[in-house]
Amino acid sequence: MKEISRLQIREDDLTGKNIADLLREHLENMHEITPPESVHALDIEALRSPNITFWTAWDGEELVGCGALKELDSRSGEIKSMRTVKAHRRRGVASKILEHIIIKEAHRRGYDCLYLETGAFGEFTPARALYIRYGFEYRGPFGDYTQDANSVFMMKSLA
Repeated sequence: MKEISRLQIREDDLTGKNIADLLREHLENMHEITPPESVHALDIEALRSPNITFWTAWDGEELVGCGALKELDSRSGEIKSMRTVKAHRRRGVASKILEHIIIKEAHRRGYDCLYLETGAFGEFTPARALYIRYGFEYRGPFGDYTQDANSVFMMKSLA
C-alpha cells in the first residue's frame, strides 16, 4: 500500500460520529487484547480533559487515524490514543500523527520529554517499532502507572 499523500491533521473537539466510532473500536480492541486491569486507553469523555489535546487525521473526507497529547507538567507530555483505521494501516498515518505531536506540538510547548505506555503483547509490535524508529527508549513506569507485565513504557528526550 502506498503512503497517503494528502493527509490533513487537525485538532478535534471529539463531537463527531466518526471519531466516536473509532474511539469505541479502539477501546473494544484494547479490551479484546489486554486484561482489563492493564487497559490504559481513555474513553471519549476522559479525552475531553483540559490537559489533553486531541487530533484526527483525514484523507479528504475520510477519517484515517487519531492521536492525543496529555500534558503531564510544563516540561513533559504523554502520547495517548494513537490509532489508525484498520484499512489505512501501513500507509504512514501513525508516523504523520506522531511527527505532528512530537515535532510540532511538543517542541512548540517547550517539552523536554515525551512518555507513552503501550501494550506488551504481539499485537503491539508495530506500535513499539514505530516509537523506537522515532527515538523512544524503553523505561520503567512513569506518572501514576505501576509495573505491569502487560505494559511497555517508553520515553523520548526532546532536549
